[in-house]
Amino acid sequence: QVQLVESGGGLAQAGGSLRLSCAASGRTFSSHAIGWFRQAPGKEREFVAAISRSGGRTYYADSVKGRFTISRDNAKNEVYLQMNSLKPEDTAVYYCAAAITISSITYYSTAKQYDYWGQGTQVTVSS
Repeated sequence: QVQLVESGGGLAQAGGSLRLSCAASGRTFSSHAIGWFRQAPGKEREFVAAISRSGGRTYYADSVKGRFTISRDNAKNEVYLQMNSLKPEDTAVYYCAAAITISSITYYSTAKQYDYWGQGTQVTVSS
C-alpha cells in the first residue's frame, strides 16, 4: 500500500510559479506510476500530468503542456509538479495519485486507473 501526501500549494499571482511535491510512504513507490489531477469548485476532477514509474515517460494535459513539468525522485519517494506561467484557471485542489504498473514506461491519464490518492493541496492563482 502507498500513502501520499501533497505539499507546496498556496497563493500565486498570474505568471508566477509554484512547485508541488507528493511524498509517498511504502517500499514499493518505484513500482507505481504517478499522476497529478486537479479539481476546481463546481467542476469534475481533471487530469494534469503523469509520469511512469521509471520517470522515463511523461504525459501532460493540453492545458498545461509547456508550462508544467512532472518529475520524480525514487530514492526520495517523491514526485514533483513544477508549475510555471500560472493562470487563474489553474486554481484548484491538486491531487497526486499512484497506480502500480508492470511496465516501467506505463502511465495513465484517467482517474479510475489509479489506486491510491492523496488528500490534495490548494493552489490559488490571482489575476
